[in-house]
Amino acid sequence: MAAKAGDNPDSLMTLATIFCLRNLRKTMCYQGFRSKLSLRSDIFLPSEICDKLVNTYMELVHTDSTFEPEESFFQLFSDPRSTRLTRVQLREDFVRDRDLEAIKKQDLIELHLTYCNSLSSRSLKTLTSFRETMVSLCLFGCSHIFYRKGSAPLACNEDTEDEESPASRQALETDFHFAGFNRLRLLNLGGLPDEVDAENLLKPLKSLTSLDLSNVQLLGTAFLSQWKDRLASLVLYNVDLSEELVSTVVEITNLRHLDVSRESRRTSKFKMTRKILTAIVQRLVNLVSLDVSGHIMLDNCTVPHFEEAMGRPSIEPCKSSIYPFQDLKRPLQFLGLYDTTLCNVTHIPAYKVTGSKNEDQVLNAIEGYTEFRPELAHRAINQLFDIARIQHCSQLLRALQLVIAALKCHKYDKSIQVTGSAALFYLTNTEYRSDQSVRLRREVIQVVLNGMEQYQEVTVQRNCCLTLCNFSIPEELEFQYSRVNQLLLKILEPARQDESIQRIAVHLCNALVCQVDNHHKEAVGKMGFVKCDQVMEFSWSALWNITDETPDNCQMFLNCRGMSLFLECLQEFPDKQELHRNMLGLLGNVAEVKALRPQLLTPQFISVFSNLLDSKADGIEVSYNACGVLSHIVFDGPEVWSMEEPPRDTVMDKMWDAIQSWDVTSRRNINYRSFEPILRLLPQSIAPVSQHWATWALYNLVSVYPSKYCPLLIKEGGITLLEKVLELESSQPETKDMASKVMEQCETFKEDPMETSHGQEVNYGQRG
Repeated sequence: MAAKAGDNPDSLMTLATIFCLRNLRKTMCYQGFRSKLSLRSDIFLPSEICDKLVNTYMELVHTDSTFEPEESFFQLFSDPRSTRLTRVQLREDFVRDRDLEAIKKQDLIELHLTYCNSLSSRSLKTLTSFRETMVSLCLFGCSHIFYRKGSAPLACNEDTEDEESPASRQALETDFHFAGFNRLRLLNLGGLPDEVDAENLLKPLKSLTSLDLSNVQLLGTAFLSQWKDRLASLVLYNVDLSEELVSTVVEITNLRHLDVSRESRRTSKFKMTRKILTAIVQRLVNLVSLDVSGHIMLDNCTVPHFEEAMGRPSIEPCKSSIYPFQDLKRPLQFLGLYDTTLCNVTHIPAYKVTGSKNEDQVLNAIEGYTEFRPELAHRAINQLFDIARIQHCSQLLRALQLVIAALKCHKYDKSIQVTGSAALFYLTNTEYRSDQSVRLRREVIQVVLNGMEQYQEVTVQRNCCLTLCNFSIPEELEFQYSRVNQLLLKILEPARQDESIQRIAVHLCNALVCQVDNHHKEAVGKMGFVKCDQVMEFSWSALWNITDETPDNCQMFLNCRGMSLFLECLQEFPDKQELHRNMLGLLGNVAEVKALRPQLLTPQFISVFSNLLDSKADGIEVSYNACGVLSHIVFDGPEVWSMEEPPRDTVMDKMWDAIQSWDVTSRRNINYRSFEPILRLLPQSIAPVSQHWATWALYNLVSVYPSKYCPLLIKEGGITLLEKVLELESSQPETKDMASKVMEQCETFKEDPMETSHGQEVNYGQRG
């Protein structure tokens, strides 16, 4: 059998790393002085393992809500005699000054800090500890690192660190410089504050081969010439272009990657002319990657439409629909044309192109821009959403993996969460489902739940709930069972006013408790689901399921004024048939618990149940369920019937009349997983009408749905109990006759196990 998309297992290294991180005290560490986490003295970890531990730790912190961060985690790597770190990637506000200080004795080769806005200039000082070994440094989006903490003295108290707001960081750090970073080759200063003079900051770095100055305001451009013989990669995303800057750039003749793209054409004053593109191509002969996304392109850049539309699409430079690229010696490996008119032409001389013309260009854009340009990735994911919704996504695995990666990378970016969750809804629906592996679908579930936890905003919640509806419930959600239910219950809080989301949430809760064991049902009850009644009809259906053979939840229902709510709903909604069926189904579960039946044995409740015996709502369902409730109550005998009105005999006579009126061939809106609550009413003489109701129920189910219910009845010992019904003198002739028919039906089924009825259960309610 061929493997499904995304079915590759994790490596043993990855699995072992995650296990150790989740069980630090049982594997590598012990609880030291003042409960401080310490590394065991007999452990030495090489850089391959230490790097993996730190980088996986960061991933778990940001993508797994069940993972508990350790306050002193980075202290485990403070001593290079027992741990060796070389390549570390840290991101988001979770990272603090003290974390970097903890590892300052390590000989780091690579340090990537992304959006670490909790870092202050204290961390700049720590960076100097790595100056002799550092080869690659990224400070993308870490704008606060260039400021001292304004309200704290230089030797600030760590305890106040997390309480300070970025606004308090007023004083620009002027003492830091890159002197001594002689091995530094790759530097990313994306988002450098305007107050920082990039030219002076970079002056000591003589050997850079890669420089990223995204979103940096450059006062001059000539300083870039100092690397004209060395620089291989230059990124100037969202940097205001000018003829002077272009002239400087084309002098850096060893460039292999050049990015002069912008976020949007709307923010661009500079026009990308044919002359400029030609100069870039002709002067930078080593170029293999170019990004000019977001620029206004003049019409004279492309060949006439009638010419370029001829022939099959080609990547050969000589056939290029874009005039300047006809001078390329070979096709580019990458060409960024996102949000430009050039992406729409036929012949583009590049193996990978970003744009919006087709699915391939859109996926390339998501892949290329997710990490550092969420504003572009958001737009590209939105275009993928349209492709999946209106057309057909032909690269499903790649699309899903890219959207999952974007949602993980930008957990705190609302726009990514909105568009990503919407795209996932269409990428996981029935059309694509058969191609997806269990592992891939679990990844989708996890990022969806991350979004629900992080954002209470209506659109995100709705998208996430709808996406969960694409999964087999409860089977595919069982590995996150408690977490899913807690998030859904939060949606059902009274303060939430969006009824459409609440209806979806109750549908999901209902499905989650419909087919699981009692352990799960009790757990959901303790979470508080039995206390929810916001979305009436769906809630009662869910309550019916969650109380099934779960006495604790039945007790909780009564404790939470459940019977009062039942009476109020009957009065307020006298004609809602499905509501009545669901309420009576739930009360049938309560009536099955002997210890709780006395609370139902009041004149008011018995009169209501008795009156509902005459109901024709939803076929026989309301009458059937009311009779089931009364069957359990009268089964306790005349001695517990302490009320004078209504008399027990009168109620039982009415039950007989109701049962006689039902069509035994009725198709049912009910789904039994066990007959045990029915079977306990068979071998007894205390209440013959209860015995008759139970026998009728069995006959109806085994005759209309023999393939499902005959095996179930045989398996649970029902035939033996029916034989006892025939032996009892107290059993009524009609009951004995029906019991014989049930046994005959099961015997016939064993001889010819073919479904004889085309009836199909509709699983609105769960029973047994």
